[in-house]
Amino acid sequence: MVLDRQNRYNRARAVNYAKTFALSPNPGFKYFQIYETLGGDCTNFISQCLLAGGAPMTYTTEYAWWYNKSGTYDTNDDRWSVPWAVAHSLYWTLKVNNNSNIDAAKGLEVGSAAMLELGDLIFFEDDNGVIFHSTIVTGYSPIDTLISQHTYEALNIPYIRSWEAKRYHYLKIRV
Repeated sequence: MVLDRQNRYNRARAVNYAKTFALSPNPGFKYFQIYETLGGDCTNFISQCLLAGGAPMTYTTEYAWWYNKSGTYDTNDDRWSVPWAVAHSLYWTLKVNNNSNIDAAKGLEVGSAAMLELGDLIFFEDDNGVIFHSTIVTGYSPIDTLISQHTYEALNIPYIRSWEAKRYHYLKIRV
């Protein structure tokens, strides 16, 4: 596939980052605590994995994706774009970027988890059609694709045992 030859996404680095920080979040980034039913740290974690895999931050596009450190040790002063931290926004940003020719992370939706590689993403959709959770593929078992995630922190668990979802969205990642 031509897409694969042009991909600058370093899957190994993204997965290594995910495995390093899945159970113990990186203190260099803000950690989003679970807030009622509105979410937590899942997409912030996935964005960090994409960044580790070589996805460039984008500031000037309609679908900007970025994280700015404040320069202090207090991550509460940091700033970020909505798609950096919100699953629904990241999902659509990756899909829109896939249809453009900008230097950014892109996501091509495929029909099943079997089509994914290490470093690709799985998004979870609820009964209302809202993407509410994001994960990264970090391994395989004989019977399932394994993911790592935050909200709750988990390393190499079957994706179907993560959060209950009405539908899953499988995105092949490229830069």
